[in-house]
Amino acid sequence: MKKQVVSLMVAGVLSQLTHATSPDLTRIEQPLQRPNIIYIMSDDHAQRAVSAYGGDLAELAPTPNIDRIARNGVRFDSSFVTNSLCGPSRAAMFTGKFGHKNGFNYNGQLFDGTQDNWPNLLQDNGYTTTVIGKWHINLTPEGFKFDHWEILNDQGEYYNPDWITKEGVKIEMGYTTDMITEKSLNWIDQQRDKSKPFALVMHHKAPHRNWMPAPRHTRLFEHVEFPVPENYFDDYEGRVAASMQTMNIYRDAQEGHDLKMTTGVGKTQWREDIWPHLLARLTPEQRREWDEAYQARNDHMNANEASWSDREMALWKYQRYMQDYLATIRSVDESVGDVLDYLEANDLTDNTIVVYTSDQGFYMGEHGWFDKRFMYEESFRTPLVMQYPARIKPGTVVNELVQNIDYAPTFLEYAGIAIPSAMQGESMVDLLSGNDNNWRTSLYYHFYEYPAMHDVSRHYGVRDNRYKLMHFYYQMDEWEFYDLSRDPTEMNNAINDPRYADEIKRLKAEIKRLEAKYDVPPMVEWLDADLERKPAPTLRELFPHSFKK
Repeated sequence: MKKQVVSLMVAGVLSQLTHATSPDLTRIEQPLQRPNIIYIMSDDHAQRAVSAYGGDLAELAPTPNIDRIARNGVRFDSSFVTNSLCGPSRAAMFTGKFGHKNGFNYNGQLFDGTQDNWPNLLQDNGYTTTVIGKWHINLTPEGFKFDHWEILNDQGEYYNPDWITKEGVKIEMGYTTDMITEKSLNWIDQQRDKSKPFALVMHHKAPHRNWMPAPRHTRLFEHVEFPVPENYFDDYEGRVAASMQTMNIYRDAQEGHDLKMTTGVGKTQWREDIWPHLLARLTPEQRREWDEAYQARNDHMNANEASWSDREMALWKYQRYMQDYLATIRSVDESVGDVLDYLEANDLTDNTIVVYTSDQGFYMGEHGWFDKRFMYEESFRTPLVMQYPARIKPGTVVNELVQNIDYAPTFLEYAGIAIPSAMQGESMVDLLSGNDNNWRTSLYYHFYEYPAMHDVSRHYGVRDNRYKLMHFYYQMDEWEFYDLSRDPTEMNNAINDPRYADEIKRLKAEIKRLEAKYDVPPMVEWLDADLERKPAPTLRELFPHSFKK
């Protein structure tokens, strides 16, 4: 797979793009040459797991190619999401609007793809567009104006995935991260309309649960011991919602499905596996290679499990989780390198915006957790790096508070397209040129998906440059307040600390201001409606010909 990508890069020689103009663009001044846009987004990639941000994993599990983007352009040190959940985050990113405005607040909700979004507006104004990889909004990109699309089914599979196209559904053999890379570079090199600027939406499944590395990386971190967060054994004192979640690595992770633990010494059968179809997709050869990679480690665990304490087993599970999670990221980083190498080899670097981000952050053992959802820093934050040599100075660092609703207006302004007034995000173009002295000083967040997997209660909140205030409101009425300068790991809920009474009062007023600014409906509407869910069509219903026997 990797050899195919390399040969594709070497073989591709592209001519200079000639960019068409559009009458719709006459309202604002046009750049001399409209940029191509490559938007690379992974799923559940924690900022801590990107070595450009430094930290305790930078040397143990580096991401040199993602770091190249930061080095060539800008690293955002205060990048956040509106809702730390896959589908809602994607909808916010595409539309530049919060979920209560774009109509997508929780996974499984139906989304109106015809509303203004940056891929549609780019295509309307002379761009050729595509999406390849994970989609996870509706089953297909209905309403979106992509000239070409190849997407994974729902969450997608790591091995031999189902691919959905306009023609139907088919299984293709290979490792999904590599396949997304190959398909993306092939589209740029062979399939796109080269008379137009292009926009590629490249969405990786990795490193989403259940963290299955590529065959070449299954043993990558076999002998690495990762540092354990100080709050791995958090007791959640003073944080009611945190105490009720079910996303703890050593209590809630599936021993088979998530941690690849086997049933005994010499055995290859996984323990409890809530989605056995994923492992079943491996070919016999792939399965043999997989079992060999894990056999010694699993045999050691099985031989010692009876004598280990609960704490020792919890620490073993943490190491297994980290080994697999970070190994899946290695393939993503290699993919980014392939894209950057291709652009350089074909003289496309200077006029191409390349973005790398994740749909949200993720817990890597902090508070004992995996997954996301909470407004705590590890899942609220997301990595964001961007290069655009024609307009962004290399080595730029932005500390201002940015959010994923800002991507759409930024891309549109760089492309010379008027930003729809309904978009709630802010263009970062002036911020990136150092000319914006009136940037936002606080962020609004709202999580809606409860009751649901992992039992994270609905909550909303505000964060500024030092403080955070959250309100958990469904089946509870609990407020939490944190002084992030003194308590960066959010262990001490200071909501009742009299020293912060004025700040808490100020932030409660700021929540009301932001809710008015973003036109958030009264809470009673959410509670009364209880987010009525409408069933989405199935693959079999959409593509019956793909399932004929």
